[in-house]
Amino acid sequence: MAASIHVAFKVSCIVSKCISVFGILEDTIRYLSLHDNKYIRYFPGHSKRVTSLCMSPVDDTFISGSLDKTIRLWDLRSPNCQGLMHLQGKPVCSFDPEGLIFAAGINSEMVKLYDLRSFDKGPFATFKLQYDRTCEWTGIKFSNDGKLILLSTNGAALRILDAFKGVVLHSFGGYNNSKGVTLEASFTPDSQFVMIGSEDGKIHVWNAESGMKVALLDGKHTGPICCLQFNPKYMTFASACSNMAFWLPTIDD
Repeated sequence: MAASIHVAFKVSCIVSKCISVFGILEDTIRYLSLHDNKYIRYFPGHSKRVTSLCMSPVDDTFISGSLDKTIRLWDLRSPNCQGLMHLQGKPVCSFDPEGLIFAAGINSEMVKLYDLRSFDKGPFATFKLQYDRTCEWTGIKFSNDGKLILLSTNGAALRILDAFKGVVLHSFGGYNNSKGVTLEASFTPDSQFVMIGSEDGKIHVWNAESGMKVALLDGKHTGPICCLQFNPKYMTFASACSNMAFWLPTIDD
């Protein structure tokens, strides 16, 4: 079990919102080694809270979005920002499965796609969605096959977009989030299902193609499930509120 869990993460992880050695609260990103629980590197630059972080699936670069209305590109080997984008609103951002494209969701109403090699030339595609005043976007993710984009919110609604046309394919609801908590949603590694935790500690599962709810999982969580992540290699995932649960598949005879 420990080996399969380890595959889900790199030897190190990225942590935002740190306290500097001078005791001043800064919106700096830190690179944490899980092996010896030490910080390897600091990444200063954002002037407000970091709300989005995503590692590249192919190399040591990562992307961050902040309430300071910027997206920054980084390399784990350097504390200096490798690229900077000033936006007209609060962003969420993520790489595609090939690490060649990244998506930026801006002001909870627009998705822009950028080529990583020429992002300074502007987006090559822009999808404008109907603005929902009841909630804000809190995350954006590509499916592993690159065909779908998942938008999560701080309300009780999820959306799946066609990654090529920007059309809303499905909107998912029916889970509890009355307090506006940031609940993380995820695709399964095979891109067939979408999962999200809820305020009451249960996990809701939908079929990504049909939009039908297919399961409701109870991990005995005592609070809102704010984190839900799949192991990219094995069919296991972790869900967490103040406590964490690890899930394994069952095989029917």
